[in-house]
Amino acid sequence: MKIAFVGKGGSGKTTLSSLFIRHLAAMGAPVIAVDADINQHLGPALGLDDEQAADLPAMGARLPLIKDYLRGSNPRIASADTMIKTTPPGEGSRLLRVRENNPVYDACARPVELDGGAVRLMVTGPFTEADLGVSCYHSKTGAVELCLNHLVDGRDEYVVVDMTAGSDSFASGMFTRFDMTFLVAEPTRKGVSVYRQYKEYARDFGVTLKVVGNKVQGQDDLDFLRAEVGDDLLVTVGHSDWVRAMEKGRPPRFDLLEEPNAAALRTLRSTADAAYAGRDWERYTRQMVHFHLKNAQSWGNAKTGADLAAQVDPGFVLRESVAAPA
Repeated sequence: MKIAFVGKGGSGKTTLSSLFIRHLAAMGAPVIAVDADINQHLGPALGLDDEQAADLPAMGARLPLIKDYLRGSNPRIASADTMIKTTPPGEGSRLLRVRENNPVYDACARPVELDGGAVRLMVTGPFTEADLGVSCYHSKTGAVELCLNHLVDGRDEYVVVDMTAGSDSFASGMFTRFDMTFLVAEPTRKGVSVYRQYKEYARDFGVTLKVVGNKVQGQDDLDFLRAEVGDDLLVTVGHSDWVRAMEKGRPPRFDLLEEPNAAALRTLRSTADAAYAGRDWERYTRQMVHFHLKNAQSWGNAKTGADLAAQVDPGFVLRESVAAPA
């Protein structure tokens, strides 16, 4: 299952995504955790110290390797240099699977040991001083989008992505790559403003969106969220001494997380798992192609000097049963 955590800056989306990742690991599930926010806080939230977090390999810096591997023997892609963030897979492309080992994971993923198990962590890489004035953050997250386009995951396998803050992810097609999107919202007007944007933008793309109310301190906060987001409100999370200790770098054992918050995480997982039955690989592939053609016409053709529409394999549908190329 591909799961995104979104929300405005400061809403607690990274904290909630890290708790959900810990919950999945404690249940023994295979997990790939992806930090797609250029602020890069997911590693520390999973217990890495500053030095360990800084040493994580940036996916954006390894984009040529990623492209070369995913291209495989796809005859529609003339060279790895003509691949862009939205390039879809086709016959001959190499796909990524959650449980396997491959050169992309070798280069970009690092194991993070948690008290309930271990997860693979991948990061876009921070926005550096060299990027100022010449790049936008999409130059970093493009590697994440390309990998998601080529990733096949099954039931009880999880890819959890901590997305960039706000509604900026709508600048690409990455917001359609998920089975479930959890929007973390505080009980404030600003807290629900991103929800309204997401709801409106996602309406035509079949995005499954549920709201996680965070920093909820009483009935008035709960009533406010219910009035603003209605049935999209799934669970709420309140104060946590466990989280406060984690933020100080001294997390207790995960099984000591407060029961109301642990119950909220169980609800998140059961809700995400229920989305599996509604998977539509044909729609997923159509959306992939839709955004690729838009990006090709807007800037990709000019940048690569190629007709990127020719990369689309009209007979290919990404699905769990797609065989690996020989």
